[in-house]
This record gives sequence, structure tokens and C-alpha cells, in this order.
Amino acid sequence: MKILVCISKTPDTTAKIAFKDNNTKFSAEGVQWIINPYDEWYALVRAIEIKEKDPSAVLHLVTVCGPDADPVIRKALALGGDEAFRINADSQDSYFVAAQIAALAGPQAYDLIFTGRETIDYNGSAVGGMLAELLGLPYISLATRFELEGNKAVVSREIEGGEETDEVELPLVVGCQKGVAEQRIPNVRGISGARSKPLRVVEPKAVAPLTSLLSFSLPPAKAGVKLVSPDQPEELIRLLHEEAKVI
Repeated sequence: MKILVCISKTPDTTAKIAFKDNNTKFSAEGVQWIINPYDEWYALVRAIEIKEKDPSAVLHLVTVCGPDADPVIRKALALGGDEAFRINADSQDSYFVAAQIAALAGPQAYDLIFTGRETIDYNGSAVGGMLAELLGLPYISLATRFELEGNKAVVSREIEGGEETDEVELPLVVGCQKGVAEQRIPNVRGISGARSKPLRVVEPKAVAPLTSLLSFSLPPAKAGVKLVSPDQPEELIRLLHEEAKVI
């Protein structure tokens, strides 16, 4: 069994977001980078659980980023995994990332490729599907449960108004979310061992992105809170009707 987990770095959820160069580039100044939670808490941990049941399984990690992602991928190795690959390129769009990972993963013939449902910065949820298409593999997104039965996977996923359960032969690509696994914290042994695990730098393939970013904009500032006295229900109704426009 060979498993590949796709890892991406994202700004910490408490980071103050700002842009530069006339709002055309994200400003990384002062930003603390973390492993994308969907990749870490669900995709990676579920892969680790599979390896714990089958110690012969090989678990690789991959990210598309520059050297500033090394601490992030080392933390992922501390959680679990045999070795990691860093494709040495700044991610330009979802297709670029998927194409770079596909070029690496294709010759390796992985049985399972896990991604997070989406990243918490761009929320694109596109890399998994594009990667599966490039590799010619089935893809299941929004997975909340993943089990192996021999060479078959049983995957439950969220759908509109309910839940769907699929059975599919390996190999495949799965986009994981809450429910697939539970968050783990690296222990001292894992942190120490991660220092000696291979982190291989791979030069990127010549791939043209399909999209380009024209500009960023912050959401409008939230309006102030208005307090209404309990003995003024008419005023509350007026505000809901004229300003909030909910009735």
C-alpha cells in the first residue's frame, strides 16, 4: 500500500490579512504559517491510521511551495509519514498545483491519494478533482468516513440533504473533511524523528497556470451593533424591516 497526502501551508486563522503592490499580491509580512487544517487534521491523520494498522504501508507527503514551507512539512512529518517531497515552486493556481503533484505521483503508482476538502485561504476545493483527472483516477470529495476492505474503499460523503456511501476499487483520490479522523498533536518522539526523515526537493515541471489574480479586496467592515430596549418592540421591528431587511 502506497499513500500520498497532499499538504499545503496557509496563514494562521488569527493572522492579520493585508495586500501589497496595489492589492495585487498577498502580504506575508508577519504572517504565521500553518498546515492547512483539512490536510492535517483529516487527510494526514486518516493516512497515519491506515499505516498504523498496516506497518508495511508507505506514507509520503507532498507540497508545492518554496523553502518557507519546510517548517510546515517537517511538522507534518512529525505527525507521521516516511518521507516528504517539496516541489520547489510557488503555487500559482489550482491547476498548476495539481499538475505538479500529478507529474510527481504518476510514476509512483500510489494506491491512495488524500487531500483536504479545501484550503482555508482560497477555499477553492479544486486541486483534488483536477489531480484525479490528470491521473485518470476516480475522485470522491467531501468524505466524512473512509474504510478499506481489501482492495476496495468504502467512503461516506456529504451530499445535499443527506449522506452518500460509495464503494470504489483502488487506486483513487479522496478529499477529506471533518469526520474522517480526529486531530492529533505531534509528540516529542515524532518531532525528533522528523529531523532525520527525507525531505526531497523536486524542481517543477513547465506548466502554465490557467488563471491569474487581478486583485484582492477585503470584505466590508462590519456595521456597529444597535441595542434596542426590551420595551420598544416597534423600534426593533422597524430596524429589522428597514435596515436589516430580514422581514
